[in-house]
Amino acid sequence: MNLPDPRLAFAFEVRVGVADSLHVGRGPGEVLMFTPITGGTVSGPRLTGVVLPGGGDWSTTRGTTTELDARYLLRAADGAVIDIVNRGFWRADPDIERRVDAGEDIGETEYYYRTSPVFRTDAEQHRWLAESVFVGLARGEAGQVCIRFFEVL
Repeated sequence: MNLPDPRLAFAFEVRVGVADSLHVGRGPGEVLMFTPITGGTVSGPRLTGVVLPGGGDWSTTRGTTTELDARYLLRAADGAVIDIVNRGFWRADPDIERRVDAGEDIGETEYYYRTSPVFRTDAEQHRWLAESVFVGLARGEAGQVCIRFFEVL
């Protein structure tokens, strides 16, 4: 049986404002951090609105890979509230890491920063979010985390 290759359709981009990360710690071989979410914007062909302040990203670094576990809320332009749980991974070679740490904006293709979001809402007009699979391509830009979300068709 031949299965089709997945196709992706751009849905929207989220630009998330974040506060300074807090070191939590966890033990040998890994570091746990928490990054508070301060707000942001949502824009794109399928959804517009804002990122509500609150929520955050718990990140665990083991070696050169960071596992991400973010949870926050979006408010659509029509007032509907959408919950997002966004998990993923970030990894880069040491030179890219140094450039990121120095505050340089690095393009999405120069490191691995991918997410797998799950959305929840009871707003009928946004049920498509809770009934489809999405992938996110993330990057840091101007002190924000920018994530382009694509629906898997």
